[in-house]
Amino acid sequence: ARAALVRTARKILQGELHVPDYVFSRRRTRDDASSEKDDPVKQLIAPLMAASLAATAAPAALAFPAKTITIVVPTAAGGGNDAMARTIAQKLGPLLGQTVIVDNRAGANGSIASEYVARATPDGHTLMFGYIATHAMNPALQKLRYDPVADFAPVGLVGYSPTLMVASASAGIKDVRDLVAQLKARPDKFAYASAGNGTAPHYAAELFKLSAGVDMLGVPYKGSAPAVSDTIGGQTQVMFPSFFTALPHVKSGKLKALALAGPKRSPLLPDVPTLKEAGIDGVDVQQWYAFFAPAGTPKPVIEKLNKALNQVLADKETIQRIEGHGADVESSTPEQLAALVRGELARWKTVVQKARLTAD
Repeated sequence: ARAALVRTARKILQGELHVPDYVFSRRRTRDDASSEKDDPVKQLIAPLMAASLAATAAPAALAFPAKTITIVVPTAAGGGNDAMARTIAQKLGPLLGQTVIVDNRAGANGSIASEYVARATPDGHTLMFGYIATHAMNPALQKLRYDPVADFAPVGLVGYSPTLMVASASAGIKDVRDLVAQLKARPDKFAYASAGNGTAPHYAAELFKLSAGVDMLGVPYKGSAPAVSDTIGGQTQVMFPSFFTALPHVKSGKLKALALAGPKRSPLLPDVPTLKEAGIDGVDVQQWYAFFAPAGTPKPVIEKLNKALNQVLADKETIQRIEGHGADVESSTPEQLAALVRGELARWKTVVQKARLTAD
């Protein structure tokens, strides 16, 4: 009987079944009472509909997922965010019993993807692979058409990645000290690439300029993939991508690793110093990645997604693929992710004020 009620309620919610006006409560008249007594069908349907509507909250979660799940990635295909999202999507689908696809919506420094997900139907079938830029740095830098806190329901953290300072192999830069010396002698000699203003590579480069006392032209791209490609090609000479994004190109010799913009060296590149060790203090940019749903997504759906995500992140193959590129896998509860976003947003607002960063 409960299953029948669930099916009926679902058809109502999806618009497949019309609910007549007489089902819903309103002020009764003598004519209403007389009419209902004369129509036994109305007497039967009304309580059935009332019961089915009351039962829809739980079935909505039980029925999830009912169709393909889309993970919206705010950067171009081929970058670190995209690779990480696809690694997780491959494992998430079988766990949830539905196809999981990745939709790259690059542009406007992550705002296009963020706005799209913020306005999507809050049923758990549209998710965002958000990260430090979309939910902390860019909102801290400028007024956007989405709120990183109010417009999203946190699902769970994926992990962290250090930021690596790299140079084009053809740029003739020996190390950080050599770069600083060349820039002081000729400020217009090199340009840095970023994944867009308000992203981690942008913040790291601007903090480097401030701390080192140098100037360098910034060239924003629609995501890390095209930015890395032009740095490899020599159109730009310096970049601060995530370790996850940069490592394969460093290993192949296409990019030269200069320093880590973080508190410690990486065991994957033990000979590469931190910027502090290279004489530049104050550039600590640890990137993080996480899943978000639109605000208003039912809590049972969020809990189901969080449980599945954390199962994927506990999978040995997933850990190996992500950590093999220098990122650290770390799961969380939705509440822990919400606290992280609030803390990071406050932190980067302070950095913007102190460093006088602008979106231009």
